[in-house]
Amino acid sequence: MRRVVDLVLPPRCIGCGALVDAPGALCGTCWRGIDFITQPFCARCGLPFGHDAGEGAICGECARNPPPFERARAAAVYDDASRALILAFKHADRTDAAKALGGWLARAGADVLGDADAIVPVPLHRRRLLTRRYNQSALLAQALSRATGVPCIVDGMVRTRATPSQGRMDRARRERNVRGAFAIRKSRAAALKGRHVVLVDDVLTTGATVSSCTRALLRGGAARVSVLALARVTRTG
Repeated sequence: MRRVVDLVLPPRCIGCGALVDAPGALCGTCWRGIDFITQPFCARCGLPFGHDAGEGAICGECARNPPPFERARAAAVYDDASRALILAFKHADRTDAAKALGGWLARAGADVLGDADAIVPVPLHRRRLLTRRYNQSALLAQALSRATGVPCIVDGMVRTRATPSQGRMDRARRERNVRGAFAIRKSRAAALKGRHVVLVDDVLTTGATVSSCTRALLRGGAARVSVLALARVTRTG
């Protein structure tokens, strides 16, 4: 049946649409264009370093303002190449990419997944979920769970109020925008209490959203929170 489907609807690159060997794959050109994050990077937030600063080194921002999460990791730098891929996955129904992208997360988060108890996605508000029809972070979390065997509690959190899009907001405005906007779903509180939770999002920008989610998880009884993102914006200066 798979061969029949591939003959009628041949698999295409999730980046540019070129023909590829398997569903959810990237062509060679798109693969080479992705700037995957590898060591060295900040031990706390995963920010890539331009040079090896030594084991356990953290960036200046984490030293000045330690984030509430234990560690954050991302698979790739958020740039033109990864942006096109993520926007297609997020807004253009390229949900066939979830399996491959879940594999990216599993590799990027190997050091935080080893003792993880649960995977939880950053939630969408119900109104946005109705218009978008799916939560891209939930699809990533489920794909990551299948790749690693760590249980996914897909409805572990709720967004308690709708928040404006943060695309053009600076750090301070983002923090105000999402402050108090998340909570643990009451029916899932017992499953998360005392656990090491891995929070999954698509893009890590300033960290405002995942920090707000982390605080809600810790208030609700989670013992530790780590963060995994598909891509992250890199800071300069």
